[in-house]
Amino acid sequence: MSDWRSDAIEQVRTLILAAEPATVEEAKWRKASNPDGVPTFSLDGLICTAETYKDKVKLTFAQGASLDDPTGLFNASLDAGTRRAIDLFEGDALDEAAFTALVHAAVARNRG
Repeated sequence: MSDWRSDAIEQVRTLILAAEPATVEEAKWRKASNPDGVPTFSLDGLICTAETYKDKVKLTFAQGASLDDPTGLFNASLDAGTRRAIDLFEGDALDEAAFTALVHAAVARNRG
C-alpha cells in the first residue's frame, strides 16, 4: 500500500519511536487480505496497534480507557471497557503533541 494510509502509519511510527525510542515494532495477525500484518508497538506491554482499512487508519491503544486524553484524540471504541482508538481519515491532521503525550502515558501505564 502506498497512499495516504501508508503516510499516516509512517507518521505514527516516527512519533512513537521519537517519544519512546526503546519501543519494539512487530507485524502481527498476517492473513491473505493483509499479508503485511498489523503494525504493533510495545514497550513493557502493548502500546497500540495501527490497522489500515479502506477509508481509515485505526490507532488502537490497548489500555486507552485508563489514559487521560485531555485533547479528545480518542474518537472510536469509546464504549470499550479497556481500549480506546483514534480513527484517522484521509485529510485528517493528527495532533502530534497530544499523540506523543498518549504514547508516554501508555508506556507509563505499562510500567505500572
